[in-house]
Amino acid sequence: MTYGEALEQLYAKLPAFHRIGKAALKPGLENTIALMAGLANPHHKFASIHIAGTNGKGSSSHMLASILQSAGLKTGLYTSPHLKDYRERIRINGQMIPEERVISFVKQELPRLTLSVEPSFFEATVALCFAWFAEEQPDIAVIETGLGGRLDSTNVITPLASLITNIGWDHMDLLGNSLPQIASEKAGIIKPGRPVVISQRQAETTSVFEQKAQACGSPLTFADQRWACQTWSTDKAVFTSLQSGEQVSFVPDLPGQYQIYNTLGVLAMVDQLRALGYKISPSHIEHGLSHVTTQTGLAGRWQVLRQRPLVVADTAHNSNGLALVLKQAEEAAQGGQLHIILGVVGDKDLDLLTPLLPKKARYTFAEPSVFRKLPAEDLAKRLASADILGEVVPDVNQALAQALACARPEDVVLITGSTFLVADLAEIS
Repeated sequence: MTYGEALEQLYAKLPAFHRIGKAALKPGLENTIALMAGLANPHHKFASIHIAGTNGKGSSSHMLASILQSAGLKTGLYTSPHLKDYRERIRINGQMIPEERVISFVKQELPRLTLSVEPSFFEATVALCFAWFAEEQPDIAVIETGLGGRLDSTNVITPLASLITNIGWDHMDLLGNSLPQIASEKAGIIKPGRPVVISQRQAETTSVFEQKAQACGSPLTFADQRWACQTWSTDKAVFTSLQSGEQVSFVPDLPGQYQIYNTLGVLAMVDQLRALGYKISPSHIEHGLSHVTTQTGLAGRWQVLRQRPLVVADTAHNSNGLALVLKQAEEAAQGGQLHIILGVVGDKDLDLLTPLLPKKARYTFAEPSVFRKLPAEDLAKRLASADILGEVVPDVNQALAQALACARPEDVVLITGSTFLVADLAEIS
């Protein structure tokens, strides 16, 4: 069996959310618990940090992993979805799981496990990840939830501590129609007696986390109680501990302004790990936050592809994330024209996104190459009713070439709206 054949089997036999949407979901943890039992419970054999949230959980996971790697710790990292290669989801010290390990899982272990369980694609991937981590014995693993938290397949772990990032509007049909309801699902990763950090204090959700933490007897920290951002620019970031006065200064490897909140949460989590005995110095933090992409392989977060014109790709795909990305893009384009290449999946609530789209931008409507896509023509028609007009170029690479052909050096080109649209970019490695 080749690696390609192994992937074909995973995709063909197991329903995948990133391909078909919520029809792939299997509510509850029963399948994952059964898979873990069939693999001798690998999730009990390594230390972990669990991270959930609407926006920022992927960036925060990679940032924390990079800091831990800089501190000399063998660090596992589980994230989703991937951009180019399935193996991006499962890494140790930035290195993807070997193709041979994926093949052996699909060829030998998965047939045995699926005799009694019908897992989803995500559940099987979690099983593969945890089995590999148990074999490789990282010093610590950073585990990002997929969707939600309480019923997410990763929630079988008992982490050293949990981190919850921004709570926003996304997957309301699955997680709830209010921010407190969504927060309650995310809060499901809080474990009895284990510390929890909240990256961003929000009026609508603060009490949800306080009540859950109290019920679990879990020490609760809001990151802004521990750290403050003194300076943030693409050239320099400075954060100061409100407890000790310790200061860290670094060149942000993830320069999106929205990373300020994520960084606060990561720094507060580092405090928790230090209290547990992990030796993490300011220089480890500074090095880690300056080398996130090179150490962990993260891509697609305010990723600058070119200069003059500035070309940026960002995987923001819900109202909270897009609001921040569009604001930064407008500020960057103050001396020129903002070109937006936009593509979304079909279940996206455009009523939430449309008011965020700047009227003065020049739009090209594209579409991600997944079954769940909203065709570019349909996107254009639906936005036209809100006077958001543009050209339809379904292929994102052709859309980018067309935008570059008419963009001036002082302009900004932003590609956004879907993780899968960014994944289709040839310039993303």
